[in-house]
Amino acid sequence: MYLRVTQRRNRDGSTVRYYGLAENVWNTDSKRSETQVIHSFGRADQLDRAALERLVRSINRVLGDDEQVGDGAPAGTAPPDIEIDAAFEFGIPLTARHLWEELGIGPAVRDCLSKAELTAPHEAALFAMAANRLDDPGSKRACAERWLTDTAWLPEATDLTVDHLYRALDVLAVWADAIERAVFLRAADLFRLDVDLIFYDTTTAYFEIDEADETEQVWAGRLFAPLRRRGHSKEGRDNQPQVIIAMAVTRDSMPVRSWVLPGDTADVATVARIKEDLRAWNLGRCLFVGDAGMYSADNLMALSKGLGHYILAVPMRRLRDVDEAVLTRPGRYRKVADNLQAKEVVVGDGERRKRYVLCLNPEEAERQRQHRDEVLAGLRAELALLAARDAEHPKAACALLTSRRYGRYLSTDAAGRPHLDSGKIAHAARFDGKFVVITNDDTLSTEDVALGYKGGTIIEACFRRMKQTGLEVRPMYHWSPRRIEAHVRLCVLALQIQRSAELRCGLPWARIAHILAGLKAVRYQIAGRTIVQRTKISPEAAEILKNLGISKPKKLLTVIEPPQAKAAS
Repeated sequence: MYLRVTQRRNRDGSTVRYYGLAENVWNTDSKRSETQVIHSFGRADQLDRAALERLVRSINRVLGDDEQVGDGAPAGTAPPDIEIDAAFEFGIPLTARHLWEELGIGPAVRDCLSKAELTAPHEAALFAMAANRLDDPGSKRACAERWLTDTAWLPEATDLTVDHLYRALDVLAVWADAIERAVFLRAADLFRLDVDLIFYDTTTAYFEIDEADETEQVWAGRLFAPLRRRGHSKEGRDNQPQVIIAMAVTRDSMPVRSWVLPGDTADVATVARIKEDLRAWNLGRCLFVGDAGMYSADNLMALSKGLGHYILAVPMRRLRDVDEAVLTRPGRYRKVADNLQAKEVVVGDGERRKRYVLCLNPEEAERQRQHRDEVLAGLRAELALLAARDAEHPKAACALLTSRRYGRYLSTDAAGRPHLDSGKIAHAARFDGKFVVITNDDTLSTEDVALGYKGGTIIEACFRRMKQTGLEVRPMYHWSPRRIEAHVRLCVLALQIQRSAELRCGLPWARIAHILAGLKAVRYQIAGRTIVQRTKISPEAAEILKNLGISKPKKLLTVIEPPQAKAAS
């Protein structure tokens, strides 16, 4: 709980501040910490100071500090004249700055700026935008005009304007590859990451525009292709221009490298470039992990030629091999991990040989069985009701046969009446809790293939963070290719900071951010001096700072003496 200061700018340019008693409340639906105002004290210029002083004295009495009215003031004396000016986010920017340096992002950016002989505050601008992604993602204008000035305690970035942020994005667009390489090599050594197996996948991010990009752009000697193009959307937005975001990650879900490609680029068309880019970094095997939508004979051939190795999910209900050979093949499952079992099935030989791995999740199988029992119970009730109507071919019968919920379990008799088909029920039960993947890498064991595909879900988790549950790569307010690419790369840097914090603390970032949000920097005036002081560090926040290797910050962050005191000294 803390004193919250907000401000509103009037049309005449004046600023009105408001005070309120607030606390941070965890929203389980959005998975984020939200500010809840418990009591509003009103406008700062109309504040009832006597009432606020009585509140302070009553709190001190509850705390057993009856003899103290204020900060060291004995009872019966007037409290010091303290005017609270503002409260800022301090915990998240503090953590972001530490990891920015520890991961080598700051040194890598400064090295690139030195090579380019640039003296503008580009590094401060890039850090400010990355920290904004971690705390309260917004547009670059919102970051410069609201977050940096009213929300976050970042003294080194208070003078930045939106133009500084845009220019920093231009620098990042040119130097992103060099920065990503330096950061990954540093993170791999810092966290001892397993880089022998790299997972790669793509996603899409759409734009709220009607027209696709048609012209390319040259910037700083580099050619940027038109990115916003119409293509197959993985978000179901085929009518809108989009970009393709590709990312390679380790088993620990630490991003290795990212790419931003035109929106009409097919997944299989990207693998050759990704293979060459990763080979230049001398990494281990790079394994393409894809869902069932990627499965086709042409795609398998392209993946084999381009990236070399792949693990793809198989559309079980549409593939004859799976229905006739894989699911019916006898053999015992081997336990791979908690709640995951697997067995290998090889179909064909020679050039036609296909290596499948059948995976079973016992808990999911039981859940699906119970769900099917519930569906069948409802279906039996519908069939009994239909029989009671004594009609040969009512509309209700057609509705049951065409139902996506019930139709798969029904057949018709000679008179066209629906009835339960035990064969279809038994066939559906064969798929309970199972999924099938195919691979062309014979050096991988059955366990590696199963875990490899499950490990591929970490990429999906990374994409969800970037697009939906935290970093909010979308919506994008940029139109030029270089800034679209730089925006995505910036979100990847923020994702690396997130993952490094999670690896160190063993907690999800949402929980870490919620705890750190309670650590504030409060600015107030007393005796003509302006003082910025941090709030008390909670035990949970102290534990997080310890795990991250962050020293306990000093209580007084800054003290600004009045002008007359400076002149006297």
